[in-house]
Amino acid sequence: MYFLSKELFFPPVEEANDDGIVAIGGDLSPERLLLAYKSGIFPWFDDDEPILWWSPPERMVLFPEEFKVSKSMRNILNQEIFKVTFNQSFRDVIANCSTIKRNGQQGTWISEKMIEAYTKLHEMGIAKSVEIWQNDILVGGLYGVDLGHVFCGESMFSKVSNASKVAFVSLVRKLKEANYKLLDCQVHNSHLESLGAREISREDFMGIIKKG
Repeated sequence: MYFLSKELFFPPVEEANDDGIVAIGGDLSPERLLLAYKSGIFPWFDDDEPILWWSPPERMVLFPEEFKVSKSMRNILNQEIFKVTFNQSFRDVIANCSTIKRNGQQGTWISEKMIEAYTKLHEMGIAKSVEIWQNDILVGGLYGVDLGHVFCGESMFSKVSNASKVAFVSLVRKLKEANYKLLDCQVHNSHLESLGAREISREDFMGIIKKG
């Protein structure tokens, strides 16, 4: 297992252990985070743990052209129940993602350190958000890291039914219009699978990342 120093460096993702952990330690500086995402690596750890850097052997991704929108979701979009914005309230989105209760999870991996780190990335134009509003109240959204040809999704939240789904649909449509190669969903999720996401090998994922 590789332990990071102050040097801006990550070992090749092929050196990850069976679980997909590439390295331990380091920091959450904007420079290191950007290098990680460009290297096919993302941080995921509990607040009381050292920073763990991951590149799973199987990567959950969505190719925009394979996205499936259900008839019921199309109806919701057509009703214009929600207002959709982009990059208007990034910090509020990530803060809500950190506090929203999720089935089967004790807590959150989005610590205050993570919020500060990704907010800095947002100020640099690299981390981006989708906001969903209802009656001028923020009720859903998502955020991630934009590599220009790949969008690395990090987390989403919903305070009312369908809000996060509308955020996801809005993001995928925007990515498709801009000819992005894929949306990185990181690890398997049955809900995302129902929308057209699927697992590809780490090797195939890295091939797409490196084309950017």
